[in-house]
Amino acid sequence: MADEIRVEVARYRPDKDREPGWQEYDVPLRTDWTVLDALNHVKNEVDSTLAFRWSCRMGICGSCGMNVQGEPRLSCATFLTDYAPGPVRVEPLANFPVVRDLVVDIDDFLEKLPRVKPWIIRDEEKSVDDGEYLQSPEELEAYQQFSMCINCMLCYAACPVYGLDPDFVGPAAIALAERYDLDSRDQGARQRLDVLIEAEGVYGCTFVGECTRVCPKHVDPAGAIQRYKLKAAQESVKAFLLPRAFR
Repeated sequence: MADEIRVEVARYRPDKDREPGWQEYDVPLRTDWTVLDALNHVKNEVDSTLAFRWSCRMGICGSCGMNVQGEPRLSCATFLTDYAPGPVRVEPLANFPVVRDLVVDIDDFLEKLPRVKPWIIRDEEKSVDDGEYLQSPEELEAYQQFSMCINCMLCYAACPVYGLDPDFVGPAAIALAERYDLDSRDQGARQRLDVLIEAEGVYGCTFVGECTRVCPKHVDPAGAIQRYKLKAAQESVKAFLLPRAFR
């Protein structure tokens, strides 16, 4: 195996560059090095002007998402040896404005997320004296998969619908809505459904399924969207058959 691998990195400094460009770096090729390790090597040893996000290096924080060889990946969990002999191309996540180099602006997602109310909603809260809201292991299992989302934005970068229609609320937000709908302690399903049956909600999805394929935590946002479509259809049938109950 070669001692080095070439990394082609997208560069863009809005205060200096008219449009994005590319810069090449030769970095050590080690069996335990990830793409993030390569970028940190460049930042620390070669070019301190390179900008990118990272935090935990353990696939938990979700901040180091990038396009590696055209596919949304967590750079801390993507090994250089998988792309040997190279080169390996690293770009910012698609479908988001670029702030600088590999850093993207996710304000659109942060604005949309509260719309689906991703928190436990109660019609009436119990007092502290009444004790906890207990859950069985089976009740936890019902929503646990959807609770694994780390907001890495890989699903948004992979979603062709979000790329074409930025009004689409997007896969991660819908998956998080489903997480709380399935929580036995929650009573806010109707409120979330009222948001997600709008044009920019679940019906915007054409079920390409790329969001689920690229998810590093196996959350299955595409499955959550289809479940919501079924719930919406059931509510429509109920409203037709029992109109007085929905007044």
